[in-house]
Amino acid sequence: MLKQFLTFLICLTFSLTSNAGLFSKNKQQYLSSEEAFIFSSEQKDNHLLLSWQIAPDYYLYKDKIKITTENGEIEPVALPQGEFHEDKFYGKTEIYTEQLDLDLTAKAPLSDFTLTVEYQGCTEGLCYPPEMQTVHFLKENNVTSTNNNNEAVISDQEFANSEKNTTALTDYLQLTDNPIALVWFFIFGLGLAFTPCVMPMLPLLSAIVIGQQNRPNTKRAFFLSLSYVQGMALTYTLLGLMVVSIGLPFQIALQSSPVLITLSAVFVLFALSMFGLFEIKLPNSWQQKLNNISQNQQGGSIKGSFVMGMVAGLVASPCTSAPLSGALLYVAQTGDFVIGGSALYLLGLGMGVPLILITLFGNKVLPKSGDWLLNVKTTFGFVMLALPIFLLSRVLPHNLEPFMWSSLVIAFLIWFSFQIPTQKMWQKILHIVLFIGVIISAKPYSEMILNTKNTSQAQHTSEIIHIKNFADLQQKLTAYQGKKMMLDVYADWCVACQMLEEETFTDPKVIQKLQQMVVFKIDATKNTPESKELMKQLHILGLPALLFFNEQGQELTQKRVNGFVDAQDFLKHLNSL
Repeated sequence: MLKQFLTFLICLTFSLTSNAGLFSKNKQQYLSSEEAFIFSSEQKDNHLLLSWQIAPDYYLYKDKIKITTENGEIEPVALPQGEFHEDKFYGKTEIYTEQLDLDLTAKAPLSDFTLTVEYQGCTEGLCYPPEMQTVHFLKENNVTSTNNNNEAVISDQEFANSEKNTTALTDYLQLTDNPIALVWFFIFGLGLAFTPCVMPMLPLLSAIVIGQQNRPNTKRAFFLSLSYVQGMALTYTLLGLMVVSIGLPFQIALQSSPVLITLSAVFVLFALSMFGLFEIKLPNSWQQKLNNISQNQQGGSIKGSFVMGMVAGLVASPCTSAPLSGALLYVAQTGDFVIGGSALYLLGLGMGVPLILITLFGNKVLPKSGDWLLNVKTTFGFVMLALPIFLLSRVLPHNLEPFMWSSLVIAFLIWFSFQIPTQKMWQKILHIVLFIGVIISAKPYSEMILNTKNTSQAQHTSEIIHIKNFADLQQKLTAYQGKKMMLDVYADWCVACQMLEEETFTDPKVIQKLQQMVVFKIDATKNTPESKELMKQLHILGLPALLFFNEQGQELTQKRVNGFVDAQDFLKHLNSL
């Protein structure tokens, strides 16, 4: 909701991550990992063919697939493009469904070596432990084949800390899927025309375009100004195409955290320039040469206007160079020439619309200059700050993103409220609306305080007994006979486990109900032999898993919960015990 609110205020379209109904399959029968992700390998000469048959509604994480070799080398592996999937905690991740095939080539000189393949899969509401397959490459063998039964072992600690998939900003705005979003570049350009360095120059620019002779008729004035605007838009289009051609490898670079952080820093610098801390512009020597070219053109001619427009597109003023540079950096990572060229053309066209209007109708169509021009420029600074949030959300922990959006919206609303006087009634009403907006925007902070309070209450009122292994569980079940018991098996890499912790176990009614039970908990994050043995003995396929035991320490197998369940349904489940 915060992203949509910012969109309404500063003309950007943001996506709201849905947090409802993601995990609702806790009552279904889940497949085992071997059944859900059937792995096989085949050797042909110096090639190893790896294959996963993925069951319907199940998927593999692209960023969890790791291939390492021992006593041999393979050519660099380029994983194919996957599908994009939205996780509440991991954000937008890339996944594989149905089928995944990899063709690996062994490097010469050939020798026998071992290949280790690591991967992790999930389905809605259930995460499988990370797994490892071992494949043997034999120098003298022409064809070998293995399947999922060969040395399936849960991987080590490195999978405990889940990495976010650093998708490009394009995936957020989805320009390639929704070309209508390109219209925002036109609006962006239109807004740039009303910055303090551009709008006051429009009347002078109009006079230069039509020349010093008697004013031409309306039709010719229109075509002169249109020619100028087309020249300027063409320059921006060429810039867009140029950066897209350079930016094709940049898409791969955007998977790198250092690149994302560097780009975020660049956008922050652009925003600071829009706030007036400093100026970004071409070197003076370059500007002087371009100005000389423009001055040598004859005003009042279609050709002269077109050339002046092209040159003007290069002489980016201090007010437009920062957002223009930001737009160029943005289209650079789309990798699409049509998108890149169209976006920058529409931006230039938007900047030229006021020039066409003033050429046709004179100064009367322009609003009067004033402090509002500086406010437009500052607003663009807040727009620029939205871009680093998009980028940094792929690098920083997932729980920080709502706070970044909240802080940006609150800062913008507070700044905006100081620009509005309070003399008139509508102004007072607007101040009230902005104050309400600040309260709504502070929702992540209020939820953090509430969750902290609930978590503290849960820790205070519900004693959790941590289990080390299966034998320890058996002892505890005997020791606490006489009360109903619950075992919570969780891991940090399990999305649904984190949702249970934040959304279900913090509910006051759930806390009150769990007070009447003995709650055991085991952490399977590190995939220790003890946790693996416990999961094997209890036939746990994936996490989260909640097991319930009666007063005699016997499991109520029909009451086992696999996967995420919300607080309301979980409370009903507890009452059914």
